[in-house]
Amino acid sequence: MAKKIQVKQTRSGIKRPQNQKRTLAALGLHKIGQVVEHDATPNIRGMIDKVKHLVSVQEA
Repeated sequence: MAKKIQVKQTRSGIKRPQNQKRTLAALGLHKIGQVVEHDATPNIRGMIDKVKHLVSVQEA
């Protein structure tokens, strides 16, 4: 069974490059404070790394 991680949006995507806005949307994040849960796959980890300054990550 894959390990789960919780991703919480902590900062706004406004005035960010388009690729960062699309990465937030692909992660399922739309509002500050929103929390989503994903499997800890290399793809998801890479997406989180692209927007690490906008989100916080917690092992679930």
